[in-house]
Amino acid sequence: MKTHDSTPIPAVVAGIADLTPTIREFLIQPQDGAVIEHEPGAHLPVQAMVPNADGLLQPQLRHYSLVGEPDAAGYRIAVKRQDDGRGGSLSMWRLETGDRLSVFSPANHFPLDLNAGSYLLAAGGIGITPLVFMAQRLQARGASLQMIYSARSAQELAYAQLLRGQLGDALQLHDGSSAALPDYAAAIRQLPADGLMYTCGPAPMLEALKRCWAESGRPLANLRFETFGSSGSHPAQAFTVRIPRHDMEVTVPVGASLLDTLEAAGVATISDCRRGECGLCAMDVLGVEGVIDHRDVFLSEEEKHSNARLCACVSRVVGSISLDTAYRVDTLPMPA
Repeated sequence: MKTHDSTPIPAVVAGIADLTPTIREFLIQPQDGAVIEHEPGAHLPVQAMVPNADGLLQPQLRHYSLVGEPDAAGYRIAVKRQDDGRGGSLSMWRLETGDRLSVFSPANHFPLDLNAGSYLLAAGGIGITPLVFMAQRLQARGASLQMIYSARSAQELAYAQLLRGQLGDALQLHDGSSAALPDYAAAIRQLPADGLMYTCGPAPMLEALKRCWAESGRPLANLRFETFGSSGSHPAQAFTVRIPRHDMEVTVPVGASLLDTLEAAGVATISDCRRGECGLCAMDVLGVEGVIDHRDVFLSEEEKHSNARLCACVSRVVGSISLDTAYRVDTLPMPA
């Protein structure tokens, strides 16, 4: 069970542009005549055709942040190619101009609060996508704003030229070299006490920022983040999952998430963000033989160390695991 609007919208790929060697921008034009509108932080659910464990294409939902101010020509998203990912990015990269696909109405789990006096934005890699419109909106309103944008190399800094033209000296660029690593702690110290921080990027970056933020003594509520759940402590590998309540055992392949695999096996699940943020897909761990690679930002460090729960949408296992799902047949109302 998913909480997004389940009404598909026919759309066409109206334009494609390579921004970096691994990031490609798509202009997606809905065919229902709807007005293109969205707020900063919104994302576009896209139905991608992804190969399953047998190599057969099947529809899977992927969420991509909407980039920049609304454009009457269509929705703009950017997709980073992940050769060792779950297949969604590769299926998007196979699209060509004129191809048809289905999307859903934009949703927003990362809204921008416009009531603060100062803002610090921090992006890592493809995490720049939701922050572009935030920076544009804040700059247009004359808000006090600083932005830190880092990537593994200078050629991977997508949208750097656009943002430099709009933000000027308020933008700090870091290309991943040891001499140019961002000093998040210093940037947080310079942020006024009532300031808000918005950040998006890989899980290790977000964990580092959360530690800096906690050490500064600031309220956790003033740190707003989004992640793509694409980073982990261990390389992805297939693992076995046992679900005693359903008397079931399944194998999660490298190219699929635990959540995808359970849904394909007919196990009722609850989910929403599918990026390790909202916690709706968290499941109880009954036992583990191996190591849980927690890739979410929902569970606390203490919860992750306890291995009592895991977020099925992004986390993986090295070994095997036994889980209990949130689905309870015995709690359903009896038919009249």
